[in-house]
Amino acid sequence: MNLLSLTSNYLLFFFFLSHRMLASRAFSLVGKRAISTSICMRGHGQAVVVGTEDASLPVYVDVRNIPLPDAQYVKNLSVEQKALKEKEKASWNALSIDEKVALYRIKFNQSFAEMNKGTKEWKTIFGATAFFLGFCGLALIWEKKYVFTPVPHTLSEDWVAKQTKRMLDMRINPVEGISSKWDYEKNEWKK
Repeated sequence: MNLLSLTSNYLLFFFFLSHRMLASRAFSLVGKRAISTSICMRGHGQAVVVGTEDASLPVYVDVRNIPLPDAQYVKNLSVEQKALKEKEKASWNALSIDEKVALYRIKFNQSFAEMNKGTKEWKTIFGATAFFLGFCGLALIWEKKYVFTPVPHTLSEDWVAKQTKRMLDMRINPVEGISSKWDYEKNEWKK
């Protein structure tokens, strides 16, 4: 195995490992949520069951691909929000900017600008990639020092020149091989 293929194998391994770490973190969060919503809690001698939402009802989601979710963000309106919804039915020119924002926040949790705002996850990915690249470099240095054997003497330039000369003298593979590319009369390589 040469050094380049060994390096690429290490890089592929750690690339998939870093993405697996991110996926496992996401699945662990989902798993904790699923476990926490389905556990029966005991309190003062009474069993309290934590229920889940009805999957047949529309659900609110903040996703850029779905600009108008099926349900509004706030399900149970307060007295002020109900009054604001009644005021909404009149002319919108009578509403102040704060009231318009409050109406928006009843329907939506985040604006598109808030949804498009970058996250800090790139730092985690960059750090994990840099760590694994450094680890691969250290592994390659260790392997070169302790695992790989020294380069055999048969790969030295003198040995390769002697071997080539011997193959030409023996006229090895004269039809299409190395001997067919040597001009024996001029004692040089054919052009």
